[in-house]
Amino acid sequence: MSDRTHASGAAAGPTIATPARPLTTPAGLQSTAQLSRRRWLVLGLNVLTTLALLALVALVLASDGWHAVEVVALAAISIAMPWTVLGFWNAVIGLTLLHRPGDVLADVAPYAAAGAEPTPLTIRTAVLMTLRNEDPARALHRLRVVKTSLDATGSGAAFDWFVLSDTNRPEVAAAEEAAIARWREEEPDSATRIHYRRRSENTGFKAGNLRDFCARWGADYELMLPLDADSVMDGPTIVAQVRMMQAHPRLGILQSLVVGMPAQAAFARLFQFGMRHAMRSYTMGQAWWTGDCGPFWGHNALVRIRPFADACHLPMLPGKPPLGGHILSHDQVEATLMRRAGYEVRVLPVEGGSWEENPPSMPDFVQRDLRWCQGNLQYLKLLSLPGLLPMSRFQLVWAIAMFAGIPAWTLVIALLPLLALAAGPAFPAPLAIALFVLYLGMFLTPKLAGLVDVLLTPGGAARYGGGMRLMAGAAAETLFSFLQSAASTLHTTLFMIGILFGRTVSWGGQARDPRRLAWGEAARLLWPQTLFGTVVVGSLVILAPALALWSLPLTLGYLVAIPFAVVTANPALSAWLVRHGIAAIPEDIAAPAEVQAVAAGPGR
Repeated sequence: MSDRTHASGAAAGPTIATPARPLTTPAGLQSTAQLSRRRWLVLGLNVLTTLALLALVALVLASDGWHAVEVVALAAISIAMPWTVLGFWNAVIGLTLLHRPGDVLADVAPYAAAGAEPTPLTIRTAVLMTLRNEDPARALHRLRVVKTSLDATGSGAAFDWFVLSDTNRPEVAAAEEAAIARWREEEPDSATRIHYRRRSENTGFKAGNLRDFCARWGADYELMLPLDADSVMDGPTIVAQVRMMQAHPRLGILQSLVVGMPAQAAFARLFQFGMRHAMRSYTMGQAWWTGDCGPFWGHNALVRIRPFADACHLPMLPGKPPLGGHILSHDQVEATLMRRAGYEVRVLPVEGGSWEENPPSMPDFVQRDLRWCQGNLQYLKLLSLPGLLPMSRFQLVWAIAMFAGIPAWTLVIALLPLLALAAGPAFPAPLAIALFVLYLGMFLTPKLAGLVDVLLTPGGAARYGGGMRLMAGAAAETLFSFLQSAASTLHTTLFMIGILFGRTVSWGGQARDPRRLAWGEAARLLWPQTLFGTVVVGSLVILAPALALWSLPLTLGYLVAIPFAVVTANPALSAWLVRHGIAAIPEDIAAPAEVQAVAAGPGR
């Protein structure tokens, strides 16, 4: 300290020492300086890439001078572009890590080594399934599959089982109670460890359900494992992850990498085929730099109960729904609060042993997406929460940006006819085409990186039924993703506009099983997409036929939204995909025992 600094401090009175920055993360797993360098690198890559792309966009838009339409388009692209750029870099980093020499998990997930140690479990874990108006036989069958798998490991005595119901339909509640009674009768040795509780009010939604569990039973357990009604995990995976938590008491949340179960419905089959590849490289890349500030997806994750109960209470947001009241998307907020309490939140970027089911049709997908949308937008009121780490605050911003970019891109597409009118003889068509192709490539990079990972891994393609089936599935899913994205994003955009006028969603049971979709239902849901696409593409055909053709990857989905929804819910297409092994995942080719047990049980 210099004399000048010392004198200044003396004149001002006693100096209050600033807490030294910790050298490691709370569990002592990684150097904070190392994580800081990674985060600065990712920030730099994203900022430079985004600025470079926006400069090229501005060059294209300004070729014939600036008008209001170009300014609005550039502003909208500026809002939407960062999400695509970060997805690109997460996938590139993840693919590089997956195929570099050395032990990647020691670098990205240093806690994972404890899972392989033959350490007996000395802590107790509560396995929780939260229900609301679900098919009880179907849901409890999955929970029993998990229990059977855990018992087979020899560590089953360290786990108790809770069914936490928020069901408000009397006939479903009666079926739940009967199913629990049968379970206890069929497993008398476990009867005292099987618990059922139904709340009369759905206060706080799922987060309130878990908080009620913590208040009643939380003191009896170190960890809880929340499962949704469609969740399945295998015993060895759970035991290994409990060992990781046991070895590192400052691990607050350990999120498994959840993948889709084999699906019969064409919509779910194609959707999860693409997600299977995209999530693997994306999650590895994300875990490399988020480190101890990882995500929480609300299920298939181990949670340390005491800090969760003490520090992760969700605030009641000011105002009325849709943006006020109880928080719908609770999981990411709980992750930031857990980290604020001094515990690490980690995602284990390893595929295997953790599954969920995806919505079987377009209407079911949209219903789930709108709830996430409203919940994420509620984070706007949480950005000023005191004490959050910068990385945690960024996660909330990013969760908002996930949906904020959707109406921004929709606006850009709506402006295409006006942009075509404003374009003059100086319009740089080759640059515009190159930029468009570059964007599409970056948008698809997470899925492409996943495919490259499969092809580079010895025996990887065989796990998907062989190279030809893998490529056929990739082609079908790419077309599917463009068509599905257009239809769902316009629906989300209209919903977000509705939020400004008080529109909200309800929390209820989800459709889990395949169903045929009637043309009338599809038309009632998706006629706005058809109208929007007809206006945009029809205008482009008149004003700029070449642009109309180039726009089809982004606009065709609007035009065919109704038949797309009907066809992807059609049992004939589903059967054809299954019969020919198109969009098969590894569990379709060689199903683990748990997946086989689920397929053989109720609900199938």
